[in-house]
Amino acid sequence: MKHVFLNLAAFFVISMALSAQTATKEIIVNISNIKTIKGKLMIGLYNSEATFMKKPFIGKIEEVKAANCTVVFKNVPKGDYAISLFHDENDNNKMDTNFLGIPNEAYGCSNNAKGFMGPPKWEDAVFNLNTKQINQTINL
Repeated sequence: MKHVFLNLAAFFVISMALSAQTATKEIIVNISNIKTIKGKLMIGLYNSEATFMKKPFIGKIEEVKAANCTVVFKNVPKGDYAISLFHDENDNNKMDTNFLGIPNEAYGCSNNAKGFMGPPKWEDAVFNLNTKQINQTINL
């Protein structure tokens, strides 16, 4: 009987440890300073430097209805992430740029990271999700 109890206790402890490791989290993104109330926001959540601003881990599209917007990424595993977004004002599903490649539409990144003569770097935009919930505020 003692062995059965010990086995059940060990199983319970291991199960709890595994569920804590795979427990999912939530990222709340507050977007402010949207200049025009039209078009949509194209938002990407990235989980690696290699895919940053290339292929999002999770992507969302939100219609612009006000000067401020909140987007929630649910069921996200803990780890390192970065967010980039742009305001697709003319609803053509791409970021418009001028002839030099400089964006004509508002954009932003997590930690309000800004690039110098190019896009922001992963190191400036990355944040760690290890709690149940994290908030990011991005000003366009």
